[in-house]
Amino acid sequence: MKYMLLIWNRPGFTEELSEQDRTALFGEVDEIMKELTETGELIGGQALANPSRTLTVRLVDGSPEVLDGPFMESKEQFAGYLAVDCDSPQRAAEIAARWPDVRYGGAMEVRPIMDEAGTEM
Repeated sequence: MKYMLLIWNRPGFTEELSEQDRTALFGEVDEIMKELTETGELIGGQALANPSRTLTVRLVDGSPEVLDGPFMESKEQFAGYLAVDCDSPQRAAEIAARWPDVRYGGAMEVRPIMDEAGTEM
């Protein structure tokens, strides 16, 4: 089963870390990515640019309008994702729980990816 692990964190939190802590955090990410590559579970993933560069399309007065920013009512913003192919939702959650951003107040959302055949999961 394929899962999307959505990374949510507070923008700029890494700049608040000491250089040693930041190096350790990125080292953990590299370690997890290497492991998932070796096990064949990693499908892909990317970090996203700063939320200030976001455009959001919303319906305004009956017409789609492009607005600057994500305009989320939260401290956390969508920061990136991993796509994994693993045996169970428990394994996907195990991978997400190891993501270092979680220790710094972030969150990982684990969502099954729908099959191309339709909406049935």
